[in-house]
Amino acid sequence: MNHKDMDVWNMSVSLVIKIYNITKQFPKEEMFGIVNQMRRAAVSIPSNIAEGCARYSDKDTLRFIDIAFGSAAELETQLIIAEKLGYYKDKEILKDIDKIEKLLSGLRRHLKNKN
Repeated sequence: MNHKDMDVWNMSVSLVIKIYNITKQFPKEEMFGIVNQMRRAAVSIPSNIAEGCARYSDKDTLRFIDIAFGSAAELETQLIIAEKLGYYKDKEILKDIDKIEKLLSGLRRHLKNKN
């Protein structure tokens, strides 16, 4: 399966761009704190989807999809913290993460049921 043809990969790449744009507005003292953490977690999502799709076994693919799912949950937590700190107010981005998590769950289910 080609990761570039997958909705979940394309959505997660778009999410990375949104995260970079949002975090540009964060306080400068957060550049090596929550900004760095959020950017790394966001980039991890499409990166792990791509790496998983490049693997030769469903078991390996599933492992990387699980990592991508974990990164999405990590990013969601960081966004909630950033919102509580007053760094941003965009609720739509949490909806984007929810959609990505649902697509990853579906992909995970598909891979598990295939075997």
